[in-house]
Amino acid sequence: MNNDLFGFEINIWLDAAARMGLITGVMTVVVMGLIYIERKIIARFQMRLGPTRTGPMGLMQSLADALKLVGKEDLRPAGADPWVFELAVYFVFVPVFMMFVAIPFALNWEVRVLELGLFYVVAVSSINIVGLVMAGWASDNRYAMIGGLRAAAQAISYEIPLVLALLAVAMVAGSLNLTEIVAGQGRVPLIVWQPLAFAIFYIAMLAEMGRTPFDIAVGESETAGGPHIEYSGIRWSMFFLAEYAALFLLCLIASAVFLGGWAWPLGEDLGRGWQFALTAIKTGLLIFSVFWVRVTMPRLRIDQLMSFSWKVLLPLSFVQILVNGLVLVYDWPDLLLLATGGAGVVLLFVVIDRGVRRPRPRPAPLAAAESEAVA
Repeated sequence: MNNDLFGFEINIWLDAAARMGLITGVMTVVVMGLIYIERKIIARFQMRLGPTRTGPMGLMQSLADALKLVGKEDLRPAGADPWVFELAVYFVFVPVFMMFVAIPFALNWEVRVLELGLFYVVAVSSINIVGLVMAGWASDNRYAMIGGLRAAAQAISYEIPLVLALLAVAMVAGSLNLTEIVAGQGRVPLIVWQPLAFAIFYIAMLAEMGRTPFDIAVGESETAGGPHIEYSGIRWSMFFLAEYAALFLLCLIASAVFLGGWAWPLGEDLGRGWQFALTAIKTGLLIFSVFWVRVTMPRLRIDQLMSFSWKVLLPLSFVQILVNGLVLVYDWPDLLLLATGGAGVVLLFVVIDRGVRRPRPRPAPLAAAESEAVA
């Protein structure tokens, strides 16, 4: 009996390893595809052509870039800490792929079914903050250090509202198991009952990935490229491989948690191919919206970025959790969730609109003249 149990455990681990290896291989191709698609989409928005020369319609451009980066010399500053400099890449790269363990792509198709899958994803995603700080500190470069500290401050600040948004959804769903959250949404996806939580999650997701308008950590005008400025070749590419893998992963989580994943709107009785198709369509639409935001929004200042998280998103997250708790404890109508969530979304966009339209304060003429005289 012990031998049978031992063999059963081996089969489970081999199956999990095979699925994880398949996901890692597929993700490498997906990331190359996302880079090409982003170039094409942004080119269309900016009335350009994008990649056209390498392969038909430029399809081989990402492969050519990958081969170029693999063949480039791996350089390291003379004053860099060798061990920390080398390990920083893995602290950024590995946690992203560990998050795929609990993500359901279709019914009964995930690496492992975890009862605390949503908690596991959030916990693992925070490890890459350590890698960014390590990369900035070990590079022996002041700009890299500033970029690493900014990236850490941004990630920590926006991790809190992101976690609270997912907590609000878990309260309504009654589970932290991602498969149960997807299956339990039925005919009405959770984005209907939690629109404010979705808006907070989406904004925090952009900040977690360092995407525009939250790419202050890699702003060339201030940090000259961010914490990975001293990296080259394959190590430099691994930072961006992790970024695009995180883009795909977080959009996949959003499609599962808020949009019903592979189940909504056609139910759980679909064939496996249709389930994968639904997941791909929802994830693809979210990824397209991220690219759209990149070409639409300007980069924020560091003070605007931090204030928006602590003064706007965090209070709204607490209000959402408070409302969810009151509705669940006192058994109030679910329409109250929709009403309060919709009001929160309107308030959020009013705050954003006023922040964008508000002109920057100009110095008074007298103060300006005095400053010039002193200079």
